[in-house]
Amino acid sequence: QVQLVESGGGLVQAGGSLRLSCAPSGSIFRINLMGWYRQAPGKQRELVAVISSGGSTNYADSVKGRFTISRDNAKNTVYLQMNSLKPEDTAVYYCNVKTFASTVYWGQGTQVTVSS
Repeated sequence: QVQLVESGGGLVQAGGSLRLSCAPSGSIFRINLMGWYRQAPGKQRELVAVISSGGSTNYADSVKGRFTISRDNAKNTVYLQMNSLKPEDTAVYYCNVKTFASTVYWGQGTQVTVSS
């Protein structure tokens, strides 16, 4: 079964940067949307950013101007460049992929911790 493999999380000081990556362990055909969600302790999972197959992007208001989502369609890989990180960005970040056939895949999550 295909899994999404995330990397790039870690501990960083406020104001720092991290880059998350996510790629499938096998083939996924006809990917439509690729995105990142996050879940902080005691909170619901929320959308951070999403990018369509055509390159259109959408961001949560809280990360606009600081985070940038991008994708490499040849590698079926999605990235999240996170700059000017704040302690409130601390969460487990999950990669999400949706195909045109409405199949959804989730990554296992990667921890991002921003210290003040």
